[in-house]
Amino acid sequence: MRCDSRFPGGQICPIALRSRSIILFIALLAVETGPMTRPTMGSADPSADGRAERVASIQAALRAAGLDGWLLADFRGRNVLAIRVLRRETEQMGTRRWFYWIPAQGEPVRICHAIEPRCLDGYPGTLRLYAGWRQLHEALRAALQGARRVAMEYSPNNDIPYVSLVDAGTVELIRGFGVEVVSSADLVQQFEAVWTDEQRAMHMEAARKLLRIKDRAFLYIRQALLRGRPITEYDVQQYIWRLYRQEGLVADHPPIVAVNQNASNPHYAPTKTEHAPIRMGDLILIDLWAKLNRPGAVYADTTWMAYAGKEVPPKYAEIFQIVYEAQSAAYDLIAQRFRAGQPVYGWEADEAARGVIRQKGYGDYFIHRTGHSIGQEVHGNGANLDNLETRDGRRLLPGTGFSIEPGIYLPEFGVRSEMDVYLDPEQGPVVTTVPRQTAIIPLLSWRPAGGP
Repeated sequence: MRCDSRFPGGQICPIALRSRSIILFIALLAVETGPMTRPTMGSADPSADGRAERVASIQAALRAAGLDGWLLADFRGRNVLAIRVLRRETEQMGTRRWFYWIPAQGEPVRICHAIEPRCLDGYPGTLRLYAGWRQLHEALRAALQGARRVAMEYSPNNDIPYVSLVDAGTVELIRGFGVEVVSSADLVQQFEAVWTDEQRAMHMEAARKLLRIKDRAFLYIRQALLRGRPITEYDVQQYIWRLYRQEGLVADHPPIVAVNQNASNPHYAPTKTEHAPIRMGDLILIDLWAKLNRPGAVYADTTWMAYAGKEVPPKYAEIFQIVYEAQSAAYDLIAQRFRAGQPVYGWEADEAARGVIRQKGYGDYFIHRTGHSIGQEVHGNGANLDNLETRDGRRLLPGTGFSIEPGIYLPEFGVRSEMDVYLDPEQGPVVTTVPRQTAIIPLLSWRPAGGP
């Protein structure tokens, strides 16, 4: 007999209530005397073989790093890195805490709440269910028995905020079991930031589309100026935003279009109510980033400069040349190290670029890191080119992508040049946003490749 969950007036149906009570009783019975174990689902999940292979790769990396295991933890989707590392679908997320213990040796352990026992179905390992906090603590203590150094999404002193996603209370809990919690930053980079072949192809397609959109945006500005039609930063931003949709691109925020003094603010963005007009003689910065509207797509990100005139003033050209040389210095260091078979770390690439700008006397006007990791978010979770905001000691890994975007921000104007680089495991660093900008575009005398 069918019974709706509620009668008119909000009263709970007795049959539904009885059924729920039985389910809850069974769940509580399973954990009354401690966590219940259950064999892994194995081949019940169609992707179980791939997940087992991934876990085996993680275990090999743990052994190489001298770690006893990696404890992945999440509550309501807050730890996006744990989700990405496991390659889980976000719709699988539940409402209770789950933990996945991957030891360097031996069988993993899945810890799930009794009302969400299938939250880690298809992943290798023994299943332990809990209902109350005491059972959860017991399950964690048992899983971590004998472990000394355990990786979690934690960063000492919050040095790498992208990785610092496990809350302090959970870290305290794990430390209370006599375990040393260390950062999973290097593991995250290896298992989340490295692009697949498909992701690289999607990045390249997005990069090509962005560069075409960039050309169309500059032509849009030029046509307005030549026809004497008023145009603003906001007009251009919204024009680019519409082109994104036409090209099947998505982004977390509209692009940056900034002129003159506004370009001195690296993260300036025009709005409908606050924007500047674009006039003849203005210096124009356009920073645009987007990705294909497909699952797993990674971003492309580029910044270009133009001058609303026929000839770029010497001061603008001089500052851009310094920025270009700084960008080249970072790229050249990465390329040289790759050819020599030597690692290069994020902070070193930053110093290579920053040193050029510092030597020219503009060090105080370079107020952000040299570049950032690129992934499914425009600011990804791999190594950043940074020795200013943080000291990123992570190695730039083959198979990852990142931007190189030094800038000089003077009170009256700002200059930035940004290109994306993929660190090909065979070829070394490859610029993906090509052509690379080598000088500020003189808008009124400029002819884009293949354009009018």
